[in-house]
Amino acid sequence: MPTAPSKPPLSAIRFAGDVAYISGQLPRNADGAIIAGDMVAQTRQSLSNLRQILESNNLTLADVVKVTAWLTDAALMNDFNAAYREFFAAPFPARSVVVSALVAPGAVVEIEAVASR
Repeated sequence: MPTAPSKPPLSAIRFAGDVAYISGQLPRNADGAIIAGDMVAQTRQSLSNLRQILESNNLTLADVVKVTAWLTDAALMNDFNAAYREFFAAPFPARSVVVSALVAPGAVVEIEAVASR
């Protein structure tokens, strides 16, 4: 008998001293559904989710020192960068971008971060 889907075994954020590790944020709305939309809309949603986790832990996007993003299509990098610039300003966090399939159907981006107090 198959098991029912459950919440993944992870924390949204974990601290190691003054360093915060934020799990990958998919473009989910408040109901947990992947939003409809293009790379720009989904990047905005993922980064909004990231910002919410940071703020609930007395951090801001300015505290982010490293970002890793997974995109499903390298051709959408310019769209990703356009939305990314709406959330981050110079000096930008260090960043890696990987092109890969994502676990969540309908998602075109996932973003994780490391922040420092």
